[in-house]
Amino acid sequence: MPSFSVHPTTRVVNWFLLLIAVQCLNGLALAAAFLLLPALGRRGLQRAGRLVWRVRWLLLTLLVVFSWGVAGEPLWEGAAAPTLEGLRKALTHLGRLLLVLIAVSAFLDATPLADLLVASHTLLKPLRRIGLDPDRGVVRLMLVLRYVETLPRPRDWRSLLDVPGTTVGESLELDQPPLRWLDFALTLILGLVVAYLCFRPVF
Repeated sequence: MPSFSVHPTTRVVNWFLLLIAVQCLNGLALAAAFLLLPALGRRGLQRAGRLVWRVRWLLLTLLVVFSWGVAGEPLWEGAAAPTLEGLRKALTHLGRLLLVLIAVSAFLDATPLADLLVASHTLLKPLRRIGLDPDRGVVRLMLVLRYVETLPRPRDWRSLLDVPGTTVGESLELDQPPLRWLDFALTLILGLVVAYLCFRPVF
């Protein structure tokens, strides 16, 4: 393994930290985050666009609920006018949700299944002390991800109830490299950045 490579567990933990940081963005900082999206490339943006399109009705619902459900100064004269404060809250929450969806899409696109299983196994190891088996958890995760990936679009909801056949005698082997100082340093630096974004004083 190259010396500059990052452990899969570090990528997963840092990804979660980025999701937390997104929830602390607002205003110009939130708008500036969207300027970084071209770095995902055309393929990444297309996949993210498909994911966003699937939840379009949720996004529209959030826009309506916040714009017309938050008290404040109306945008125009009339009983059906949304409020300025509600529209600001709606755009803030929509922006955060869009960034989360894009981050999920980019993470799944850039992370091989093997790396995701290695990271999950490492994170689940401490749960052995309370009686949970990380090996079984990783196997279940692999089966769920495989089933979701190969699940065809159903024309009838009853087809979702069909249980796929299980493969007998299949084995799973994970290559688990050790965590190094670089992994801890990256996580610490990103954790400090997230703490600053979320707990910085507002004047």
